[in-house]
Amino acid sequence: MREDHDYTQAYVAKVLLCDQSLYSKYERGERAVPLEVMIKLAQLYGTSIDYLAGLTDNPNPN
Repeated sequence: MREDHDYTQAYVAKVLLCDQSLYSKYERGERAVPLEVMIKLAQLYGTSIDYLAGLTDNPNPN
């Protein structure tokens, strides 16, 4: 989703108030994404946490 929105890792990391290197680890699956971060990502992308977690194929929140 980040690339679909033309966001850089640095931009998303700034929104999440974390280092780019930490955000990169989230993307690569090297670190678990905390719930608070998932909430911020869902808000940033206008989608649901379920979609981000792969629990649904529908990107549109209810």
